[in-house]
This record gives sequence, C-alpha cells and structure tokens, in this order.
Amino acid sequence: METEKFPEELADALVGVQRLIRRRLRSEMTMPRLRGAEVELLRLVEVRPGIGISEAAKELFLASNSVSTLVNQLVRDGFLIRETDPADRRAARLQLTETAKTRLGDWHARRAALVRAQVDRLDQADRDALRAAIPALHQLAVNLHEEAEDS
Repeated sequence: METEKFPEELADALVGVQRLIRRRLRSEMTMPRLRGAEVELLRLVEVRPGIGISEAAKELFLASNSVSTLVNQLVRDGFLIRETDPADRRAARLQLTETAKTRLGDWHARRAALVRAQVDRLDQADRDALRAAIPALHQLAVNLHEEAEDS
C-alpha cells in the first residue's frame, strides 16, 4: 500500500518545490514578468540556438501556431531574433537577444542562489539523498519526454 502513494507523493513534492522556487524568484523581480511558456521557449532557445519554430513546438509539446504567437511576442519585446533559415527560406531560426541572455543569466544565478541557500539548511544526510536522486530524476524526465513524443 505504501508504494502506491509514492508516485503521487513524488509528483506533489516536485511540483511543490518548483512552484515555491518560481514564487520566490517572481517576488524578487524588478522587471515585467514573462509567462511560463515564454520562459520555456527562451530556455529552449538558450540550449538549442537556431532551433526552428516547428521543432520548438514539438519539443515543448505545443501547437506550431502557439509557438509562432510566442515567438512574435518575444521578438516584439526584444527577447528573440527570428532569422531566415538559409537552407529553407520559408523556415525561421531562433536566437536569443543580448537582453534575453542577460535576463536568463540573472534568473539562473538567482535560482541557483535560492536553491543553494535552502539546500545548505538541510543536514548532510538529506543533501546526500538529494544528490543521489538526481540521476533517477533525470531519467524520469527522459522517460516522460520520450513517452510524450511517442504519443
């Protein structure tokens, strides 16, 4: 019976941690807030510069027209550059602007500092348990991503 609760408890813990990190970071922001999907797209372009809109849509599990709308907003707001793909003039390639790079860099630094401060408050056994769980959590993310791609 106890193992039946584990998946739900794990999901609740992960969502809870993510929500609290997001809230804490949001409360410290001095600039206008970006929506979740906008941040996800910017983070994707950060790790995959030059990604196309349809590829980004597939990666984010969103409709192409939704990603196209996000791209238009982020281009207008100065966070993305949309370049014509030299291999296919109908396609676009996405790049971050310096403004987006600075903002994401600041976000990464603030997130790391926040999590570091909270992890430092844990005892060594809890820190070791979290460190040991990282490979399994990464594999869980890979499995979820692969299953979503297959469906």
